[in-house]
Amino acid sequence: MAIKSKVIAVIPARWGSSRFPGKPLALIKGKPMIQWVFEQTSRAKSVSEVIIATDDSRILDAVNKFGGNAVMTSANHESGTDRVAEVIRNKNCEIVVNVQGDEPLIPPVNIDLVVQPLLEGIPESTVTLRILIKSYDNLLDRNITKVVVDKSSSALYFSKAMIPWDRDDTIQNSPVDPLKPFWYKHIGLYAYRKNFLMKFASLPISGLEQIEKLEQLRILDNGYKIKVVETKLDSIGVDCEEDLVMLEKRLAV
Repeated sequence: MAIKSKVIAVIPARWGSSRFPGKPLALIKGKPMIQWVFEQTSRAKSVSEVIIATDDSRILDAVNKFGGNAVMTSANHESGTDRVAEVIRNKNCEIVVNVQGDEPLIPPVNIDLVVQPLLEGIPESTVTLRILIKSYDNLLDRNITKVVVDKSSSALYFSKAMIPWDRDDTIQNSPVDPLKPFWYKHIGLYAYRKNFLMKFASLPISGLEQIEKLEQLRILDNGYKIKVVETKLDSIGVDCEEDLVMLEKRLAV
């Protein structure tokens, strides 16, 4: 993949977490989780620079120790997107990728997938990912964000609830039919044109965003479109210490 524009990936990494304080430095096979994310992101062919944006000197020191690139940001940001916007404000780039700091096995190809449409000049200024949901349990799981798209793969809505709603319970007792792909999990990886990211970060919290607690709804609520590219590679997030145990088991296989 030829790099036509300078693409910078930013990984927000804050220390405070109600469920898992200090999560970025949790060790996975002897390496802090943030190092795993940094190394996976650095393997993306479209990315020319990777920056870790943190609010804590312990994370900064750990990143410097493994030779990564980190910058300190304000501790007062409401979201990871705000942290990314602070880092990127004075950087010379055209495209910015916001990479979740708690997905240590993020597939580099997924990063290239969200960047490519922007390199190709699509009209939308934001690209994200979806993956087909194949089980009824995942449809009902309120920890999984779902997305509905239109026929041009632009997002119609995001929710933790089951969308679209299966009014007649046609799939309750059977697997989701992959030949009828209505239900998609949203993968929280975003690529933005830099000028739009700065505009997005300056917009006030919207009504839909406040209700659903999903930041991307601010974009839709203000009349902008989000392109949603389908992938077949999921990314495992670490929300609590129990997730680390499952991840270690997967890596041991």
